[in-house]
Amino acid sequence: MFSLTELEAAAGLVHRHMDPTPQYAWPTLARRLGCEVWVKHENHGPTGAFKVRGGITFIDWLRRTHPDCPGVITATRGNHGQSQARAATAAGLRAVIYAPKGNSVDKNAAMRAFGAELREFGADFDEAREEAMRAADAEGLFPVPPFHRELVRGVATYGLELLRAVPDLDTVYVPIGCGSGICGTIAARDALGLKTEIVGVVSTGAQCAKLSVEAGRPVPTDSARTFADGMAVRVPVQAALDIYGPGAARILAVTDDEVAEAIRVYFHDTHNLAEGAGAAPLAALMQERDRMAGRRVGVILCGGNIDADWAVTILSGGTPRA
Repeated sequence: MFSLTELEAAAGLVHRHMDPTPQYAWPTLARRLGCEVWVKHENHGPTGAFKVRGGITFIDWLRRTHPDCPGVITATRGNHGQSQARAATAAGLRAVIYAPKGNSVDKNAAMRAFGAELREFGADFDEAREEAMRAADAEGLFPVPPFHRELVRGVATYGLELLRAVPDLDTVYVPIGCGSGICGTIAARDALGLKTEIVGVVSTGAQCAKLSVEAGRPVPTDSARTFADGMAVRVPVQAALDIYGPGAARILAVTDDEVAEAIRVYFHDTHNLAEGAGAAPLAALMQERDRMAGRRVGVILCGGNIDADWAVTILSGGTPRA
């Protein structure tokens, strides 16, 4: 998908705007799971999530290729919207962001703080996305899709950082929403010529990516009910499926209860607070602890932007209900 030169150029651009995020091998997780566990801490980035990288590369591309564009319009459950608002506002552009009704209060507040003109529409991400794409022409704004080559090129830089720091990882677990994260990780692995297995992770309440890989074609679902909002997608992206379908070793589904337990494990073992999608890779590793025994494994903690009331529920032993 990308040459190593293309990814290195993306990393050079991204690192002008943010520092590389750390990856740590936590002995507490190793003791718990019986394998060496490297956590890629995308929760330590400037928006608290990996999407910030794609915003940097996408807005840079947009300014070069569409110099008269006044701004962007897109849809999100939060982290993509923060990324686009942050990068667009810094470039002097408008950022109109659609989020579904009932979206995370804290993520909405963060998007507004980064400069977003936030609009709430629809019952879920896919309805908000459809409305944002319809509004783009009427308002003369550039429609930012959930999956785009320049978004992926930026996001791939976290995979490049991780796999250069720890090139002998046996397996890396990555959550799947619209697919930029897993496709970027696959792109980094392939550009580096490594054999690391990439395992995708979805919610049992939002399995379109898993069902699509199994069917060999896009399989939408009727709903996407999970508090792990970064994975709450009903309609798979064909361009992403074309990459993670053949590129991932397998796709696992985790329950909301398993994700909540993984959030508690992260907090107790590392004192990091993960959002639902951010903890899903660890939940999947916990499912496969016997398979991974004695191996060197990576998990992508892709974001830490969880609402305070959900965090209280989880750390008290419960599971939020979407």
